[in-house]
Amino acid sequence: METNFVVKFIDKLRNSRDFTISILIHVIFVAIFGTTVLFQAVQEPPDFEGGSEGFVGSTEENAPPPETTPQEMPPTQDVSVTATPVNNSPVSAITTTATSPSSFTMAQMVMAPVPTVAPSASSMSAPKPSAPVGGVKGTGMTAAAAAGIKGFTGGWGKGSGSGTGTRSREFEFTAYIGQYVGGDWDSTISTVRRKTPGQGVEPDNIDNGSLPNLLAYISEFSGGKIKTNYKNVRTIKLSSPDFFSLKPPFIFLTGSRDFVLTEPEVENLRKYVSLGGAIWGDSSRPGRNSRFDIAFRREMKRVLPDKDKEWEELPLTHPVFTGHAYYPEVKDVPAGINFYKEPVYCLKIYGEIAVIYTANDYGDMWQFALNTDRKSLYMETLIPGNKRTPFLAQSQVLIWQRGRLIFNVEPPAIDLAFKFGVNMIIHLLTRWESKTKSATSL
Repeated sequence: METNFVVKFIDKLRNSRDFTISILIHVIFVAIFGTTVLFQAVQEPPDFEGGSEGFVGSTEENAPPPETTPQEMPPTQDVSVTATPVNNSPVSAITTTATSPSSFTMAQMVMAPVPTVAPSASSMSAPKPSAPVGGVKGTGMTAAAAAGIKGFTGGWGKGSGSGTGTRSREFEFTAYIGQYVGGDWDSTISTVRRKTPGQGVEPDNIDNGSLPNLLAYISEFSGGKIKTNYKNVRTIKLSSPDFFSLKPPFIFLTGSRDFVLTEPEVENLRKYVSLGGAIWGDSSRPGRNSRFDIAFRREMKRVLPDKDKEWEELPLTHPVFTGHAYYPEVKDVPAGINFYKEPVYCLKIYGEIAVIYTANDYGDMWQFALNTDRKSLYMETLIPGNKRTPFLAQSQVLIWQRGRLIFNVEPPAIDLAFKFGVNMIIHLLTRWESKTKSATSL
């Protein structure tokens, strides 16, 4: 049965030869012309981004567009591509709006009239702020700001204000330990406390510690040319209005714990540094990411929140480390407690230091006292009954921990830390002199 069915089917095909040929011809036409049309329909348009042969670009830099008006524009051209119908087949009339790379044309875009003179590259850039007449050129410092800074800082240095040759000059100032809300602001000092009626016991004079020792070192080894009032170092509350009558060149902040400044403290410090004062933060827990390290960086950005005032590393080309420094032998950041040697960081206003930060715990190094030869530690303060010399005060706790928990506190390292502190203070005393002198209206 199956053989008879096949034979009969073949006979029918032979008898219907014309029908079979017609089907084959249609299949061939669809395969050839139908495929070509479909391929053109899905082809991607050319790249509009330009390049060496792109549509967007110009051979002349900043060339202006041609002067045209909407009335002059030609009618929009049709960019559709239509395939030729083939034998009225259902697949022969496929139309697409895709562009053909060989026949693509683009209607000219309507442009607003432009000036006949093309703007220069320099005029296209954003204008840079400039100081008004009487300000300091290139710093953004107005004449009024320069006058305020000169009035605030003018009493620190005596004699010529060139900023160099500081060994031959005289200075006089009083520095303060900043007393902030929360934290252990007195971590590297010892205070004498007094009782104020109705207010309880408050810190008054600082008995001994980091800042008194550093200031005493300056006075002692400058031969008295730098008068630091080290015997009368005091604390000052960061919200105090006394900042603006006492005019300290810097406020020393230290600690090892987290703290958050109050809004009055933030506002007071912002006004203080804008007048030329400085904040010197020194962590008494050496290294990065301690609680004080995180808190100090965060809180100082509240004092100077501007985006153009970010923490930057003090380069070794800075005057603190060069031959013009008070002690030119300090050419690098000295190692601190336990050999920590983090970079010195700062925030600036008008290109000068407003906040300085050291994370190497120099404060505890300054609690060690040196003999006048600077080659040995002054140990007599440990003898019971000995009268303590004010500028040779020394922490007994640190002496007991020396060589066990505290390292790098040998005389050469301590002396270098003192000299770095002197260089920094002298720079803070003189950093505004050249700028305020160049303000022509002062």
